[in-house]
Amino acid sequence: MSAAAPGAGGVTVVTQTRVRDGRAEAFAQWQQTISAEAAASPGFVEQSIMPPHPPAQVDWVILQRFTTSDAAVGWLRSERRLALLAEAAPLLAGPDDVHLVRDAGSGVMPAPVSVVISTRIKPDREVEYRRWEQRIAAAQAQSAGFQGYRIEPPILGVQDDWLAIIRFDNEEHLQAWLDSPERRKLLKEGEPFIDEVRARIVRSGFGQWFTSGDRTGQAPAAWKQNMIVLLLLYPVVFLFGAWVQAPLLLGWAQLPFWLALFIGNVVSVLSLNWLVPWTCRGFGWWLSPTGAVRRTEIIGAGLVVALYAMWLCIFWRMS
Repeated sequence: MSAAAPGAGGVTVVTQTRVRDGRAEAFAQWQQTISAEAAASPGFVEQSIMPPHPPAQVDWVILQRFTTSDAAVGWLRSERRLALLAEAAPLLAGPDDVHLVRDAGSGVMPAPVSVVISTRIKPDREVEYRRWEQRIAAAQAQSAGFQGYRIEPPILGVQDDWLAIIRFDNEEHLQAWLDSPERRKLLKEGEPFIDEVRARIVRSGFGQWFTSGDRTGQAPAAWKQNMIVLLLLYPVVFLFGAWVQAPLLLGWAQLPFWLALFIGNVVSVLSLNWLVPWTCRGFGWWLSPTGAVRRTEIIGAGLVVALYAMWLCIFWRMS
């Protein structure tokens, strides 16, 4: 297992940050500033921010994708980033965990739930660690709900620790493995050559589409997410079916229905990846309301229902 070569392939910077009690809003404001700086950095592709989701995930998790490892390292070492980190120090409960993860290969986040484990080994004990790591990898692969695993070696000048990402299908199965007697026994056996082990749980999934600017650390309610998805999915499916699928795929290209339907589904999913975050910025006042919450939720839901009616009327006339 070798470190990502400089300049080769896309990489994701995984930052895990624990914020002091009562400072979440100030941190969210600061995060907006550093996010804008990252977006302006050469090689930046995209960013996902996952607020805490207690009790399992208590950290802020920021995923920043760059085109190359050189671009990612350039951002990590930039004077502007270092200055902003110094400004945020009073908001944080301890240091950040920052790692580079190559985008290629299995085990890349996001996943239903993952644990990111940083392991610092003692000098000249790498061979023993690698043998031990193979044993613990084999053991966790037999654990209920296990979905995938990958390990990243240290990268000179960026991260001193070995990084492991372990994916499970839910928090209960992940926690069962973390608390298992077998894992505790293996950790005990690793003590002669391991200096420090830190494990942080990350939750991710459907809610990552919803970047509404919420500062409370909570994702929007599932029923609101579903209403937004339906609001956007219906016109995408209708228009693609009317303008592309029927006349071109089924008509001109004579594709079978099952294949044309699959192509339509691919287009719908790709479209929502862009449309949902863009729409949620405009609906942030409803997705994550403050103040008169009940009144805001009623008004927002009414507006979305009215937009449903608008789509129905428009497409009824087009039919």
